[in-house]
Amino acid sequence: MGQFLFSGTTTAPLLFLFCVLLANPFGGGGRVADGATFTFVNKCEFTVWPGVLSSAGSPPLGTTGFELPVGGSLAVQAPTSWSGRFWGRTGCASDPAGRVVCATGDCGSGEVKCNGAGAAPPATLAEFTLDGSSALDFYDVSLVDGYNLPLVLRAGAGEACRSACEAFGNPEYCCSGEFATPSTCRPSVYSQMFKSACPRSYSYAYDDATSTFTCSGADYLLTFCPSGATVGR
Repeated sequence: MGQFLFSGTTTAPLLFLFCVLLANPFGGGGRVADGATFTFVNKCEFTVWPGVLSSAGSPPLGTTGFELPVGGSLAVQAPTSWSGRFWGRTGCASDPAGRVVCATGDCGSGEVKCNGAGAAPPATLAEFTLDGSSALDFYDVSLVDGYNLPLVLRAGAGEACRSACEAFGNPEYCCSGEFATPSTCRPSVYSQMFKSACPRSYSYAYDDATSTFTCSGADYLLTFCPSGATVGR
């Protein structure tokens, strides 16, 4: 069991990030037998709009997106064997046509709910597969799509920063074309910058070995801006 702490802000040309993995502070209690509970907490000094995307073949959860006010929390139940991702959207407001548009992490649905759509980069992602191989949960904090919010991911109970792939679109940064294998797609200086500051984050497409973690029978707590950060408005 463990905790991801991913927090950052940018001051050009430097990027300052911090990440730790700690023991489970919730004790040894397991989760309910029919799935997992994800509890979202907003400690930012601004509203966050979490997005929810189920993987192909996984059932949709009770919500695909919601508003989380300052200091707010919300629990979302996921069934056994669910797989998908969560992220935070910032600066969401209605445009002149009445469509909801977000400054970062926008899913393009035009609503608070994402309705099966994913996040537009840059966005800090929390990715899960419940009850996978050997009945373990697999989870990671991914920076493959860039960074937009500080995030704690705990197993138990700035400005947005683009990834090199999103910024440049080159195959060597996106692990595409002739670079579409682990042997040809190597860490770039940009992904290494993320990795050196946050060793347990998932920083590029073939970064599984050091950045995917497992847990058995846990619930999960996701906290935006654990230190009350003001970046990401």
